[in-house]
Amino acid sequence: MASRRTSPKEPNPAGSPVSMADLARELGVSMTTISRALSDHHSIGPATKQAVLKLAKKLNYQPNHLAAALRKGKSKLLGVIVPYIEGRFFASVVHGIETAASKAGYSVIICQSSEDVAHERKNLETLLSAQVAGILVSVSRTTMDFRHFEKVKKHGVPLVFFDRMLDGDDVNAVVLNDHAGGYQATRHLLEQGCRRIAHFAGTQHLNIYKNRRQGYLDALLSHGIAPDESLIIECDMTVEGGQESMARLLALPQPPDAVFSAGDSANLGALQLLKSRGLRVPQDVALAGFSNEALTLVAEPNLTSVDQRCEEMGQAAFRLFTELVEAEGTPFSQRQVVLQPQLFVRASSLRSGIDESPETNSAAKKLQRSRVHHT
Repeated sequence: MASRRTSPKEPNPAGSPVSMADLARELGVSMTTISRALSDHHSIGPATKQAVLKLAKKLNYQPNHLAAALRKGKSKLLGVIVPYIEGRFFASVVHGIETAASKAGYSVIICQSSEDVAHERKNLETLLSAQVAGILVSVSRTTMDFRHFEKVKKHGVPLVFFDRMLDGDDVNAVVLNDHAGGYQATRHLLEQGCRRIAHFAGTQHLNIYKNRRQGYLDALLSHGIAPDESLIIECDMTVEGGQESMARLLALPQPPDAVFSAGDSANLGALQLLKSRGLRVPQDVALAGFSNEALTLVAEPNLTSVDQRCEEMGQAAFRLFTELVEAEGTPFSQRQVVLQPQLFVRASSLRSGIDESPETNSAAKKLQRSRVHHT
């Protein structure tokens, strides 16, 4: 080993983190020697290793694992893009991802597109620049095609969609059976005696809203009810959107006696508007929504909603990512994992007591237990 310099440069000026360059300068050796000594490489003798480790401990050197990973062209970082993080659904999905990822030794970088496709593109560029090991994404409401995701595929980075995706079978995705959820919620309203059931529909180029609408339509047809297009309103799934949509419905010559909303926030808006007009829920208009957000248990009456099994979705998305990693270099057919929804029946839709369908009866019992827990 080269002799130590008699007048070494201060290795950690102004309290900045100690680097391998600082260690190399202090000991008068190359950075390659430092790197190999720290990684216990066989080419470095015991005396040099001991000197490097002793100095590293003295100066509180902390290895930069990210930088090392980037030098090797790979990392244990996983990128996640969501439309927004507030509310229960995406926060719980991310929690599911992080829980599974942490157990496997991955760290997670979370980006929000804020429902803006331009921002979503920037998120992708940021994650690719960080050389993440994979990207899990739920597309924004304004995403109309997959072209900007082609760059991810060209980089050979595993890509998994969850919840929201665009049409097509050539992607890996974890989704909910939204059709079944829409069918269950609408059937429940029909079983409560409702016959003019309106629907707040989200933008139809996204799989989740298109499938929920189709579930609603199929439930009506299964009960011999022809869909009425005047009762279907496409809105942005916000509280304000629900208020505006409900006002439009009440202005019809024959207003609806129930609403199935593709999102809970819009349903909350409908509830607020109905109360402001002196109408009763569910006696005058019954309400059922989708996502089982926390607001459903705060609203009065509590709102019936379809649960999306969000944490399970996050964990399943991470498992699909690991399958892609393990299949690297071998043929892997595109796969879509479909989770089954569960309807939680609450006071906003109950006109005749707990209905006896297996899904809703089971959900009602679970609701009672959850109320005890929340109290």
